[in-house]
Amino acid sequence: MAIVRWPVELRHGQVALRPLRAGDGTEWAAARQRNVSWLRPWDATQPPGADEGARTFRAMARDWNRQARYGRMLPFVITYGGAAGVGPRSKWPLVGQLTVSGITYGSARWANLGYWVDEQYAGRGIVPTAVAMAADHCWFTLGLHRIEVAIRPENKASLRVVEKLGFRYEGERPRFLHIDGDWRDHRIFALNVEEVGPGLVARLR
Repeated sequence: MAIVRWPVELRHGQVALRPLRAGDGTEWAAARQRNVSWLRPWDATQPPGADEGARTFRAMARDWNRQARYGRMLPFVITYGGAAGVGPRSKWPLVGQLTVSGITYGSARWANLGYWVDEQYAGRGIVPTAVAMAADHCWFTLGLHRIEVAIRPENKASLRVVEKLGFRYEGERPRFLHIDGDWRDHRIFALNVEEVGPGLVARLR
């Protein structure tokens, strides 16, 4: 099992990624509560018969960070410094989450990437920047070869993110993930490191 340097913090302009922390529970829960209707159609749910019981936010954060230290995932929160990016980064508000999961090494060297953003911050280029930073970190620091994003066909905002960054459409996977209470079709987008040149952050420039 690969041991990966963690925690990791990334920043480009007014957008930053930092590890999800056990102490983020109040701010994270408030953001999720504000965005219940905005996020429900895209939220992962447990299929019938799943035995994974409820757990506290602190337990989830500790588990995810433990997995990150062993190279299995990267649980980031997205923070935003505003139009001017002023003030210390530690005070920037939590505006979303980005998780790199399913990290596989060996001959595959790939991972999945998923995200959400607070509705009041949507449309500011925050998510494309966060995705670009995370993907570049996976390719150029962790040495992964492929990044994959699965998006429901109805999720127009997420489709615009992968289009802006130049992800390649690979087709549809029927009933691929359990989302909003049922198995949902997803469109698959991917990029290999050979396709991105100096990286996705450079594309945004």
